Amino acid sequence: MVSLVAAFAFLNSGVDVSRVMVIENTSSDASVEIATKYLQLRKVKNLLKIQCQDSALDAGKETLPYATFRTAIEAPLRAYLKTHPKVDFIVLTKGIPIRLTGAPSGVSGSQPSLDSFIAALDYAERKDTLKLEVKDSGFTGTAWVNRFWNSTERFSHAKFGGYLVSRLDAYTVDEANLLVKYALIAEKNGPSGSILLDTAPSHGLGDLKMVPRSIANANGKGSAILGELNYNEFDADMIVAGKLLEKKKVPVTVDLNDKFVGRKGDLMGYCSWGSNDPHFEVEGYKFLRFSPGAIAETAVSTSGRTFLPTTGGQSLIADLVSGRVTGVKGYCDEPLLQAIASPTILFDRYTSGWTLAESFFAASRLVGWEDIVVGDPLCSPYRK
Repeated sequence: MVSLVAAFAFLNSGVDVSRVMVIENTSSDASVEIATKYLQLRKVKNLLKIQCQDSALDAGKETLPYATFRTAIEAPLRAYLKTHPKVDFIVLTKGIPIRLTGAPSGVSGSQPSLDSFIAALDYAERKDTLKLEVKDSGFTGTAWVNRFWNSTERFSHAKFGGYLVSRLDAYTVDEANLLVKYALIAEKNGPSGSILLDTAPSHGLGDLKMVPRSIANANGKGSAILGELNYNEFDADMIVAGKLLEKKKVPVTVDLNDKFVGRKGDLMGYCSWGSNDPHFEVEGYKFLRFSPGAIAETAVSTSGRTFLPTTGGQSLIADLVSGRVTGVKGYCDEPLLQAIASPTILFDRYTSGWTLAESFFAASRLVGWEDIVVGDPLCSPYRK
């Protein structure tokens, strides 16, 4: 039988893999296995080996003290990036903690996702960045305005600053490795299936002309969102996304009914309110099934709070990974609605041939916040 590495090696011929680096936690067997597999499949040479607590087996170790992060991860990462200036994409692996505590950004000004903190690694040193307070009904936090938000130009660290950070993570090592396998299959065979956008009509409908709503960026563009984004504005974003995809002749269904849509298969994309849908059905959500290359987003506050089996709480993106989604965005703590990726931007960029990481980050308003992007950052089944 031809090996998976050999079968897909040709797919890397057009990819500048010097723009990609992988971080491996040598204290975690899961991290080592996943990193090794990714390096083989994508022919990536840039590897940073770090050593910290292993989060792959213990939910209590998914949170890392900021002081430990600075010495165990940030210092060697900065040193590596200084000698590898072409790096744009950073791949984290299961076994690397998902959140920080005691950091200078995030919920309560101290608890961001580890991933999003790295994504804004050089923002504090730049003069063209904007840090803001995130407030709503007693909720507070600090984050950076994403300079790549709603960009029509492809990403580079040199132009936009920061990095596009994603992780290969799931309930199991096998599921995490499938994220890369399905990315490669999708690039070989092209997209298959339909995109499902499941609205919650009880929220009402926001102004379609205002989609997508922006936070004022460092260059003064965009209108500031005061307080949390209105729920009906996210539904409006899904509707506008649907209209745009129809115009591009991309198969799409925009569901405008009250019933939560679950147990659907052959999905190439998905967006919903998850467990925040008033008519949410747990089993229907867990039995969504995805085609290779599919991406998803849910407006759920703690959808990325853990990548280990658990019970109770809000719906988890790890269940969508179990349903074979190839890329998905979640949040390790409350992000507020304006942090959820804009469906219009996300699906427009992805179906235009942008990479998975570029699409999620272009659709995200904040960095140094609670965001976690799961998937192979290079995945691009719609590329020409």
